[in-house]
Amino acid sequence: MPRREHTAESWTDPTYGAASGPQPTEDPSPGAAPRRPRRWRRIVLFSLLALMVLGGSGLVAGGLYLRSVESGIDRVDAFDGVPEESRPQAGVDGAMNIMILGSDSRDPEKTGGSRTDTIILAHLPKDRKSAQLISIPRDTWVSVPKSQDGNNGGRDAKVNAAYAWGGVPLMVQTVEKFTGVRVDHVALIDFAGFKEIIDALGGVEINSEKSFTSIHEPFRTFRKGPQQLDGEAALDYSRQRKQFADGDFARIRHQQQVIRAIIDKASSGGILANPGKLNSFLKATSSSVSVDKELSLFDMATQMRGVRGGNMTFVTSPTKGTGRIGSESVVLADNARAKTFYDAVRRDSVGEIVSLGKK
Repeated sequence: MPRREHTAESWTDPTYGAASGPQPTEDPSPGAAPRRPRRWRRIVLFSLLALMVLGGSGLVAGGLYLRSVESGIDRVDAFDGVPEESRPQAGVDGAMNIMILGSDSRDPEKTGGSRTDTIILAHLPKDRKSAQLISIPRDTWVSVPKSQDGNNGGRDAKVNAAYAWGGVPLMVQTVEKFTGVRVDHVALIDFAGFKEIIDALGGVEINSEKSFTSIHEPFRTFRKGPQQLDGEAALDYSRQRKQFADGDFARIRHQQQVIRAIIDKASSGGILANPGKLNSFLKATSSSVSVDKELSLFDMATQMRGVRGGNMTFVTSPTKGTGRIGSESVVLADNARAKTFYDAVRRDSVGEIVSLGKK
C-alpha cells in the first residue's frame, strides 16, 4: 500500500489532523483517493523515544514492529522548496538534528490559527550516548524568509509565524537561519496526545516548583514538590503559564518535565518487557505524529537504545527575556550567546551545549 504524504499546505490548515472527534476515512474533495484510517498507522514521538531504550530481544521485537509499520507512517514534505544554497552546511558527520514541532489542539486557550505552540531542536550526538533537546520559545523575534508563494515573510516576526505562512518548509528555513544549524529531520506531534500516553503508562511523577491552581476547569491545584499525575492532570500541568512571572518560559519547563517523566516511566516501568502493556502504550499513542520522508524509525530506535531520561538534557535557546516590538509581546533572543551556543551544536560539542544551555 503506498504511504500517504502531506504537502506543506496540508500542515498550514488548522483543522487538518485534529486529534479531537472522529477522523474521516475519505478526503472531502470529489474524486480524491481514499484516506487510510489513521489509527495504528502512526507512532507518536514518545513511542519512538520509548523504543530507543529497548535492549536485547526487546529491541528485536520492537524493531520487527517498527519495520512492519514503516511504510504506513504519515510523511510530510518537510524540505519541499527549501533552497539548498540558503541552508547551513552539514555538521559533524554522524550527529543529527531533528526539529520537533508541537501543537496542542485541545488547549482551552487555543482560539484557532495554525501557528505551532512548541519548537524543539533535538541534537543527537555522533556517539548516540545522550540527547540535547533545545526549546525555542514560540514568540522569539527572528527573521522569517519569504514564503514559497511570495505572499508572506521576508521580514522579522515571531518564529512560529513561519509555520502559518509557509508550513513546515518555511519553519525549516526560519529555524536554520536563526540557529545556523542544519535540520536533518522533522517530526510533528500533537501534545493533546499526552493524556492517552500517560494513562497507558499508569501515570507519571512530576516535581512542581510551587503550589498553584490551574486557570482552566476543573481548576486543579498542583502542590509544590513531587506528585503523581494521571494523563488529564499532566496535560493540564503542561499548559500552565499565567500563574508564573516568566509566563511562557514556565510552560516550556512544564512540557520538558512531562516529556522527561514519560521517557523515564516508559524505560523503567517494565512496559517494554511486557508485550501486552507495550501494545496498549503504542495503541494509545498512535494518532499524533508525522515525520519527514527520510526519517527511519527502525534506525533511530537501534541507534538510540542507550538514551534515557537521565542522559537527556533539556535547555532553552538563549534569550534576553521578553519585551515589546510595536504592539506585539515577544521573546528577545540573546544573539551573542545564541551564536556561541549553536556553534557548539554544529561542532557536536556536548559538554559545551550542556554548560552553555545552563547559563
